[in-house]
Amino acid sequence: MRTLLRGGRVVDPAGGFDGVADVLVTGDEVTAVGPGLTPEPGTEVVDVTGLVVGPGFVDLHSHVHSIAGQRLQAMDGVTTALELEAGLMPLARAYAEAAAAGRPLNYGFSASWGAARAQVLAGIKPDARIESSLAVLGNPAWQRSSSPTELAAWLSLLDGELAVGALGIGVLMGYAPFTEPAEFLAVARLAANAGVPTYTHVRELVEVDPAIPVDGSSEIAMAAAETGAAMHHCHVNSTSGRHIERVLTTLDRSRREGSRVTVEAYPYGAGSTAVGAAFIDPERLRMKGLGPSSVVMLESGERVADEARLRELRRVDPGAPCVLEFLDERVSADRALLHESLAYPDAIVASDAMPVFWADGIHESTEWPLPPGGSTHPRTAGTFARALRLMVRETGAWTWLEAFRRCSYLPARVLDDVAPAARRKGRLDVGADADLVVLDPGTITDTATYTDPTRPSVGVRHLFVAGVPVITDGELRADALPGRPLRGEPR
Repeated sequence: MRTLLRGGRVVDPAGGFDGVADVLVTGDEVTAVGPGLTPEPGTEVVDVTGLVVGPGFVDLHSHVHSIAGQRLQAMDGVTTALELEAGLMPLARAYAEAAAAGRPLNYGFSASWGAARAQVLAGIKPDARIESSLAVLGNPAWQRSSSPTELAAWLSLLDGELAVGALGIGVLMGYAPFTEPAEFLAVARLAANAGVPTYTHVRELVEVDPAIPVDGSSEIAMAAAETGAAMHHCHVNSTSGRHIERVLTTLDRSRREGSRVTVEAYPYGAGSTAVGAAFIDPERLRMKGLGPSSVVMLESGERVADEARLRELRRVDPGAPCVLEFLDERVSADRALLHESLAYPDAIVASDAMPVFWADGIHESTEWPLPPGGSTHPRTAGTFARALRLMVRETGAWTWLEAFRRCSYLPARVLDDVAPAARRKGRLDVGADADLVVLDPGTITDTATYTDPTRPSVGVRHLFVAGVPVITDGELRADALPGRPLRGEPR
């Protein structure tokens, strides 16, 4: 199969090119880029005049493991959606089930620190499903520190997952915030020795809880410096809240000193997690200046009335998904904090996309458009289009070249050492993977809201995954499931 995208504004963040050119795709590879390319007979020619053509977005932080959820992400310009913060276990089963069901987008997983600890410390056998992972987040049995024997046991589990191709280690430290800091250093050493990154949801900041064993963001910087590991700081906007300036200063100092620290952010003032998470505890909410009314149950839409109701929800169904409002997007000062996290040099855009649920816990649908009544966080459908609207169209903080650098090129570079196949992603030059997005620069925007979270973004006119069209003329192709696994090199 050959496709020629003719006359678009081609943006290649790898080479710094931004200009009008044609792009020739042959099979799953970009085989020519330049003006006035002459197609061979049988080549499909697509006129993309006036549109922006760039490498598809690489999402390092997606908890979407379904065709339905990935279709929403496709409409947002994503071509590769990876579960790296939480990870899944057992890894082989996660990859096998995704391959058997088919995926619109490329996919991949890290080794799950949380699942490994839960298996050793609480006897909870992982089953490679994000729904099960959410259900155990509120279980205190795995949140304690480990004995030396237990530490060795779950480190061995992680090492086994790395040996069969995990894309690094996902660390949900924020869900077990009082564990011994030496354990985190042990994980960093394991990652450094294996040559893989870590992806961490950090523990609380010292400004929030002076009794925390170590400041969450400082811990990342210290572990990177001590071990040499490549350490990725997940959703710095939500874990930093109103302390974002101090956190970014800490991370900037670490990077200037040579540590391998990368940062991601998403453009929303509310996060989403399981209601049983440690940081949804009423007392910990008060430390952040929040309260029960900052918590909205995702499936029912209930805004929690008081602490008694919050404790009941946490006790009855700790895995129930909820939204936590940590900033007020209606307030200019809070919007400025979100802008600061996105504007930070080299900050990567990542969605933290959540599963889509319907009534009775159903989390998959092969219908398109999606059936009504789906529940999720709007970032699942709108993160990248929203970031482009805010940072390119409305404020001019990013050029299109910079936007593709943050949405495509930089996230792919996080994976270069662990997955050499990633080196062909996030770029638009000869030899690059044919994972491409073609968007309308004047109309690209999010439409998903907290009350209607499954409304697809608009403005993505074409999307190719491994050279196969997933979106054509703005319409998703329900028969397209070309997603391929991205894996680490087995050891």
